[in-house]
Amino acid sequence: MTEQTAQQKGDENTVFIGKKNTMGYVLAVVTQFNNGANEVTIKARGKLISRAVDVVEIVRHRFMPGVKVDDIKIDTEELTSEDGSKSKVSSIEIKLKK
Repeated sequence: MTEQTAQQKGDENTVFIGKKNTMGYVLAVVTQFNNGANEVTIKARGKLISRAVDVVEIVRHRFMPGVKVDDIKIDTEELTSEDGSKSKVSSIEIKLKK
Protein backbone atom coordinates (compact mmCIF):
# COMPACT_ATOMS: atom_id res chain seq x y z
CA MET A 1 0.00 0.00 0.00
CA THR A 2 1.44 3.35 -0.97
CA GLU A 3 1.34 6.45 1.20
CA GLN A 4 -0.95 9.14 -0.15
CA THR A 5 -1.78 12.39 1.58
CA ALA A 6 -4.42 14.78 0.26
CA GLN A 7 -4.11 13.22 -3.17
CA GLN A 8 -6.35 14.75 -5.78
CA LYS A 9 -8.51 11.84 -6.91
CA GLY A 10 -11.67 13.77 -7.64
CA ASP A 11 -11.70 15.39 -4.20
CA GLU A 12 -8.81 17.52 -3.00
CA ASN A 13 -10.16 17.45 0.57
CA THR A 14 -9.33 13.77 1.08
CA VAL A 15 -6.53 12.45 3.28
CA PHE A 16 -5.42 8.87 2.57
CA ILE A 17 -3.91 7.20 5.64
CA GLY A 18 -0.65 5.36 5.00
CA LYS A 19 2.40 4.45 7.03
CA LYS A 20 3.52 7.92 8.13
CA ASN A 21 3.15 8.89 11.77
CA THR A 22 -0.27 9.89 13.06
CA MET A 23 0.57 13.55 13.64
CA GLY A 24 1.51 13.98 9.97
CA TYR A 25 -2.06 13.11 8.99
CA VAL A 26 -3.49 15.29 11.78
CA LEU A 27 -1.51 18.20 10.32
CA ALA A 28 -2.84 17.39 6.83
CA VAL A 29 -6.46 17.48 8.07
CA VAL A 30 -6.00 20.69 10.09
CA THR A 31 -4.29 22.31 7.09
CA GLN A 32 -7.24 21.41 4.84
CA PHE A 33 -9.66 23.07 7.26
CA ASN A 34 -7.41 26.13 7.68
CA ASN A 35 -7.25 26.50 3.89
CA GLY A 36 -11.02 26.99 3.77
CA ALA A 37 -12.39 23.46 3.42
CA ASN A 38 -15.75 22.93 5.14
CA GLU A 39 -15.38 19.15 5.09
CA VAL A 40 -12.47 16.72 4.93
CA THR A 41 -12.65 12.98 4.23
CA ILE A 42 -10.19 10.52 5.79
CA LYS A 43 -9.78 7.14 4.08
CA ALA A 44 -7.91 4.04 5.22
CA ARG A 45 -7.72 0.30 4.57
CA GLY A 46 -6.83 -2.76 6.59
CA LYS A 47 -4.60 -2.35 9.64
CA LEU A 48 -4.46 1.41 9.08
CA ILE A 49 -8.14 1.88 10.00
CA SER A 50 -7.17 2.33 13.66
CA ARG A 51 -4.73 5.10 12.66
CA ALA A 52 -7.55 6.87 10.78
CA VAL A 53 -9.72 6.77 13.90
CA ASP A 54 -6.80 8.12 15.96
CA VAL A 55 -6.35 11.00 13.48
CA VAL A 56 -10.05 11.91 13.69
CA GLU A 57 -10.08 11.84 17.49
CA ILE A 58 -6.91 13.94 17.82
CA VAL A 59 -8.27 16.53 15.38
CA ARG A 60 -11.63 16.69 17.17
CA HIS A 61 -10.38 16.77 20.76
CA ARG A 62 -7.04 18.60 20.62
CA PHE A 63 -6.90 20.87 17.60
CA MET A 64 -10.41 21.68 16.33
CA PRO A 65 -13.15 21.04 18.91
CA GLY A 66 -15.79 22.52 16.57
CA VAL A 67 -15.29 19.78 13.98
CA LYS A 68 -17.91 16.99 13.95
CA VAL A 69 -18.04 13.54 12.38
CA ASP A 70 -20.58 13.91 9.57
CA ASP A 71 -20.57 10.40 8.09
CA ILE A 72 -18.75 7.08 8.39
CA LYS A 73 -18.75 4.49 5.61
CA ILE A 74 -17.28 1.01 5.91
CA ASP A 75 -16.71 -1.37 3.05
CA THR A 76 -14.74 -4.41 1.89
CA GLU A 77 -12.45 -4.02 -1.11
CA GLU A 78 -11.03 -6.87 -3.14
CA LEU A 79 -7.35 -6.37 -3.94
CA THR A 80 -5.24 -8.35 -6.39
CA SER A 81 -1.66 -8.97 -5.28
CA GLU A 82 1.37 -9.12 -7.56
CA ASP A 83 1.13 -12.92 -7.82
CA GLY A 84 -2.49 -12.65 -8.99
CA SER A 85 -4.18 -13.85 -5.81
CA LYS A 86 -7.15 -11.89 -4.53
CA SER A 87 -7.77 -10.85 -0.96
CA LYS A 88 -10.49 -8.87 0.76
CA VAL A 89 -9.53 -5.84 2.84
CA SER A 90 -11.75 -3.72 5.06
CA SER A 91 -11.87 0.02 4.38
CA ILE A 92 -13.26 3.07 6.15
CA GLU A 93 -14.15 6.57 5.04
CA ILE A 94 -14.75 9.19 7.75
CA LYS A 95 -16.16 12.58 6.77
CA LEU A 96 -15.46 15.53 9.09
CA LYS A 97 -17.41 18.76 8.87
CA LYS A 98 -16.88 22.20 10.42
